[in-house]
Amino acid sequence: MLARLKSEIAYVGGILRALKRTRPIAENRGLTLGDYLERWATTFGDKPALLSETETFTYRGLDARASRYARWARALGLGKGDAICLMMANRPEYVAIWLGMARAGVATALINTNLAGPSLAHSIAIVGAKAAIVDAHHLAPFATGLAKLPSPVPVFAHGESAGGESRVDLQVEGFSGEPLRPDERPALTIDDPALFIYTSGTTGLPKAARITHSRALRIMYGFAAAADARADDRIYNCLPMYHSNGGVIAVGIALTAGGSCYIRERFSASEFWSDTIRRDCTMFIYVGELCRYLNNAPPGDQDRGHRLRMAVGNGLRPDIFAPFRSRFAIPQILEFYAATEGNVALFNFDSHPGAVGRLPFWAARRFPIRTVAFDVDAGVEKRDAAGHCLECGVDEPGELLGEISDDPGKPAAKFDGYCDPTATRAKILRDVFKPGDAWFRTGDLLKRDARGYYYFVDRIGDTFRWKGENVSTTEVAETISAYPGVLEATVYGVALPGHDGRAGMAAVVVDNVAEFDLAGLRVELAERLPAYARPLFLRFRPKLDLTGTFKPRKVELVAQGFDPERCGDPVYFDDRRAGGYVRVDADFVDAAGAGAIPL
Repeated sequence: MLARLKSEIAYVGGILRALKRTRPIAENRGLTLGDYLERWATTFGDKPALLSETETFTYRGLDARASRYARWARALGLGKGDAICLMMANRPEYVAIWLGMARAGVATALINTNLAGPSLAHSIAIVGAKAAIVDAHHLAPFATGLAKLPSPVPVFAHGESAGGESRVDLQVEGFSGEPLRPDERPALTIDDPALFIYTSGTTGLPKAARITHSRALRIMYGFAAAADARADDRIYNCLPMYHSNGGVIAVGIALTAGGSCYIRERFSASEFWSDTIRRDCTMFIYVGELCRYLNNAPPGDQDRGHRLRMAVGNGLRPDIFAPFRSRFAIPQILEFYAATEGNVALFNFDSHPGAVGRLPFWAARRFPIRTVAFDVDAGVEKRDAAGHCLECGVDEPGELLGEISDDPGKPAAKFDGYCDPTATRAKILRDVFKPGDAWFRTGDLLKRDARGYYYFVDRIGDTFRWKGENVSTTEVAETISAYPGVLEATVYGVALPGHDGRAGMAAVVVDNVAEFDLAGLRVELAERLPAYARPLFLRFRPKLDLTGTFKPRKVELVAQGFDPERCGDPVYFDDRRAGGYVRVDADFVDAAGAGAIPL
């Protein structure tokens, strides 16, 4: 009884904080990110805002740096309605750039630093980028994307490069860091786009989610409220800043409360705890795989030497939720469920093991989300005789939906969509419970227990997650199919013991298995796909089984996994330590079951 009372208190407090901190955003439609940044600078002044090993911005310094970038964009002829690409490793300057662009009315497309070639070209083209800022270390891979574009895009290097590109970091020094004058400020509202953040969705190449000033501010203030962020908090951030967790949520938790965010370029399991201790961090942001790496590391003297009060993130699987929290003595794990572009958000305010969040019955009316029965084989929601979706009962898995509303009084229920209108329409499910209603499709299967806790079950469709990244099976299959000798290919994710998400596997039909160039395919995939998207397993099939609509059947393939005895076909593993494919045998399967294969 006491535990349930504490749970209810946690949820009441979290929801009330969120409403209090986010309500002013919709009430002041003319105040955008640039205006809020000015407020933060005025309020918090010379307090450290963003820190790294190489640079630090105070609130006042961050505001000034953003103004320099805003004036640079204006001088370049960029303004309201334009987009610019940003491809850069984690650092405080990253935030200064996109905040400065937002101040000028320019939307920044946050480019995955693993991309190259066709995928990168698509990401640049889909937002209609007028220019790109690329750090010197990523100029070479960025050039492989530019080569695939029908027309050139001006590139401005950040840092010294061998190619002689214009250096934006030097150019901005020639502009004032003073607040923008009224005549320099574009006429913006919170409905204008500020960012484009890419998400794979269920099919095809990456989609650019449209993040308005309103959505960005609600994410920043909403998550700060959920974490009960304070001015003395410092959040540790080693997640990629081209994703919303690292680039918006972690930063927002700090900036909106007057705290600070320590930014590391990339995750390191061996230095994680020493970093948090040395930098006196009080919380960190995670994805599930990060926590698994830490939990699998050998015990050390610094495991409990921190003063962390909270971990904030998503994807922490039930099997390590409690062990991770216990081993590292973390008082609260704030697991959440949310989609960058969607209108569904759940928080596990009371650290209930394994749950991605909770929606108590007394709050359900204010936050209209539902799980509906889903036919995995057919790939569609199940409907009754009247054509309405079937709502799931307790502990019954179904697709999670969020009701869409354009009511200005319900900004959290809005769906801003993607750059591609077709992709936007595909994420809206209509006539769900009554004629004319519209719901956002999360593409995820979840289940709800009797107390309102939600648990993640699986992803729907052709996308799966691996190493914290969404992998589009369509893109990977098309890349494999383009290789000489490949007749057909289908890609899917399989469970790999000891690892979160799904490991990529491809079932391939070739014209001659004995003569097929495996090594050449491996080189081709390494050139065209980021490491997380390249399949770890290849299965050679005589043919692919098709559905009635001529789509490859994946249900049996996923169930059979990579065990050659179960599937009856030759299977190969991409051994990245050895640098080549190796044939999977019974010993390999046993080692995989024990979590002892080299990744």
